[in-house]
Amino acid sequence: MEQKYYHMNIAGCDRNLPLCPLNDKLMIAGFVIFGDPELTSACAKALLAKAPAYDYLISAEAKGIPLVHEMARLAGNQKYFLARKAPKLYMTGVMEVTVRSITTAKEQKLYLDTADAQLMRGKRILIVDDVISTGESLNALEQLVSEAGGEICGRMAILAEGDAQDRADLIYLEKLPLFDCNGNEI
Repeated sequence: MEQKYYHMNIAGCDRNLPLCPLNDKLMIAGFVIFGDPELTSACAKALLAKAPAYDYLISAEAKGIPLVHEMARLAGNQKYFLARKAPKLYMTGVMEVTVRSITTAKEQKLYLDTADAQLMRGKRILIVDDVISTGESLNALEQLVSEAGGEICGRMAILAEGDAQDRADLIYLEKLPLFDCNGNEI
């Protein structure tokens, strides 16, 4: 079968996103900022221009890492937080939530270092991610921030896919449609 693509202009950058089947009826456009510093920087700058006031940024491992890093760098090399997919030996302790993402075949867990959680307490936390679709990863991040005592001041993504486009609480740069099994927008 011939690979199909969806063309988008995102933060001034033209990209062709490969269409990837989720099941026999639904396809999504694969959006990956890994290895694309031009797109990552342009999106980070565009999101910062729309960002509410915040104290810290947080994202989930892994695809949100380059975005949150570049946003923090552009904002003056601020500290940011990362919810990890596995606890690390250097963590002082961990907080844990369960998540099931549309792009992952099985249930996952996200972990936050308790030292990071202490820094979040009473602070305005801006959640950022590359794509929000079902909102499951976003919900997991919200749970971690809430359990840490942080105040969620906003939710941002480069792209909003499917039902996420209708969320009034989400700031995003572009809409990303879903596709039927033939590659037609639905």
